[in-house]
Amino acid sequence: MSIADKSRALMAREHQQVKNRQQSILMRAAQELGLPEEASHNWNPIQGKVDANARMIYGPSHASMS
Repeated sequence: MSIADKSRALMAREHQQVKNRQQSILMRAAQELGLPEEASHNWNPIQGKVDANARMIYGPSHASMS
């Protein structure tokens, strides 16, 4: 696997993780508010890109466990 393939796979995995985290938080909020489950499936990226603010909030933490 080339470096380009590895970096592409890493970015795709991070994109999916951010999407999953954001949808999980939306689903919990919808349940707390008593909204239907469909309300939590709000995922509207622009051209498949994750918003920079969402990436910072829902992206991986650089904290480590000891």
